Amino acid sequence: MMKKWLQAAGLLAAAMYVLPAVAQDAESCKKIRFVDIGWSDITATTALATTVFEGLGYAPSTTIASVPISFAGLKSKQIDVSLGYWSPMQDGMVDPLVKAKNLVVLPTPNLSGAKATLAVPAYANEAGLKSFADIAKFQKELDGKIFGIEAGSSANAKVQQMIDKNELGLGGFKLVQSSEAGMLAEVQRAIRQKKLVVFLGWEPHPMNIQMQISYLTGGDAYFGANFGEAKVKTLVANDYLARCPNAGKLVSNLIFSTDVENRLMVPIMAKVLPATAAKDFLKQNPELLTKWLAGVKTYDGKDGLPAVRTSLGL
Repeated sequence: MMKKWLQAAGLLAAAMYVLPAVAQDAESCKKIRFVDIGWSDITATTALATTVFEGLGYAPSTTIASVPISFAGLKSKQIDVSLGYWSPMQDGMVDPLVKAKNLVVLPTPNLSGAKATLAVPAYANEAGLKSFADIAKFQKELDGKIFGIEAGSSANAKVQQMIDKNELGLGGFKLVQSSEAGMLAEVQRAIRQKKLVVFLGWEPHPMNIQMQISYLTGGDAYFGANFGEAKVKTLVANDYLARCPNAGKLVSNLIFSTDVENRLMVPIMAKVLPATAAKDFLKQNPELLTKWLAGVKTYDGKDGLPAVRTSLGL
């Protein structure tokens, strides 16, 4: 009798062991709210993250907002995740929010080796426009303009500060603010006409492989050393990692490269839908999934990697 009881108990324990796994995250975590600050690199990485989360059974959404509004959304917990914190460029905006415990910066950057500073077409560099100190010398040829990105960005603020303080003789210049696409359209128009133009350049971005550009030297005091060398970091709402540990694990695992982002941004900037471009890219580069999904489960608690591979038709 005792033997039969033990056998029955063993069968019960085995049955309990193979019961469907419960959700790793609470129901409130299923809807992951990303913010895209409107830069192509962040559009690309957010699309990759969204594709993977969808394969895990989550329901991600993305809000497009300016940099200041993205920070405000994280602070108010209307946004869960931003993959777009460029450091040190945005440190002055982020540091007070971190100190006030309004948001959290993940310790590992999602991208290293990035850069952002003023740039010119290669022919302008050859004509003598090689450094920040040269800009004022070409004020007439530049129509007194420096082209930036969207209003409210920290990069624009650095340029405007130089103008306001007449640093390097830039007091007579005007900062032209517009969207990334608008700025690049102006640059491409100038290149077609072989005109001189100074603009905010950065990597990762297809501009580095689609146009012949040169980054200006001498901007260390404004954009940082090594042409504004930067790390792109991930921001999350203050309690997100504790509240949604499985989703938070994936967010923490997301590490990209400039090569990956440069290549993915090409179709996105050619007007391919970011979601489509991301799925196609992951089908062609499935090896990226292994590290991203290490220790990550589906929303209902199953192994993450095979689920995402299946969702992509791999």
